Amino acid sequence: MSDTLSTGTVPASAPPPTRPSSRHLAVARLRDLALVPAIVAVAIVGWIISPVFLSTDNVLNVLQSMSEIAILVLAQTIVLITGKMDLSLESTFGLAPGIAAWLVVDPELTRGLGLGLLPDAWAVPVVLLVGALVGAFNGLLIVRFGLNGFIVTLGMLIILRGLLTGISGGQTFFALPGSMTYLGSTSWLGVPASVWVSLLLFAAGIVVLGHTRAGRALYAIGGNADAARAAGIRTDRVLWVALVVASVLAALAGLLISGRLAAVPAAQGDGAIFQVFAAAVIGGVSLNGGRGSVFGAFTGVLLLFMIINVLTLAGVPAQWTNFLNGAVILIALVVSRITGGRAQT
Repeated sequence: MSDTLSTGTVPASAPPPTRPSSRHLAVARLRDLALVPAIVAVAIVGWIISPVFLSTDNVLNVLQSMSEIAILVLAQTIVLITGKMDLSLESTFGLAPGIAAWLVVDPELTRGLGLGLLPDAWAVPVVLLVGALVGAFNGLLIVRFGLNGFIVTLGMLIILRGLLTGISGGQTFFALPGSMTYLGSTSWLGVPASVWVSLLLFAAGIVVLGHTRAGRALYAIGGNADAARAAGIRTDRVLWVALVVASVLAALAGLLISGRLAAVPAAQGDGAIFQVFAAAVIGGVSLNGGRGSVFGAFTGVLLLFMIINVLTLAGVPAQWTNFLNGAVILIALVVSRITGGRAQT
């Protein structure tokens, strides 16, 4: 179904979305800061467990290790606010740099793993293009054909994962060109470039979603798509753009971690969606759509990785990470239900 601009007459059955009151805005801002005390508490506990926790090197290590997943969280937040979810982001995270490596890497350097069809300068554009194509295809199925977003992106997750395994033969792409490793391996002003990229993207997200017409459209669609459509918002177009932007961000995040590792494993991103949802949910992003903020999502992923780092310094095995992610999601859902009064469906 295509969307058209409103002619000025709003049907009584679908009233336009109202502007939030100053009281509601104040409550929303307070909710954005809800995790700050928890972050401070974890920092204190971490320092007690090991003074190394607050050292410059460890802080930079936490920020760099979370930077790629943080961009995935930003991507998922954009989609969740519209009332949808994109499970395929974790596969785009691996496939986009995998396709670029497959087309660019010299097979003579990798014992036949790669085609060497494109010059090195094409690597980054290919990564971003693959992300855009995945998002556009998701949009075609979800928006144009009206298919269930959860099922579509679950199917895409499996397809993209299988495609990466197929082109790589289950092996790891290595001997990546400098264009693919630069952002993940260099530092700007003594801070890893991936940290700067992540922070800049979150700053842009805060501005766009919180202070622009496009951002208000995302919230309106997530809150009540019919009312948003009646108010003149081109819901199909906005949702489609959101899916494309999210996939491009996932591809960029994959490029960053590939650059840091100087390789693209066949399993890159496998299981990352669990951390993404854990961070988004504890950051206050609603699974129902229309509620949550980019800053809240950032505090969610920061708190999650701080906890993981504290557990690592305390000698807790890394195998407990998935347990932690699942427990955090369930606890956050319960807290959200109690404080917000709305059931997560």
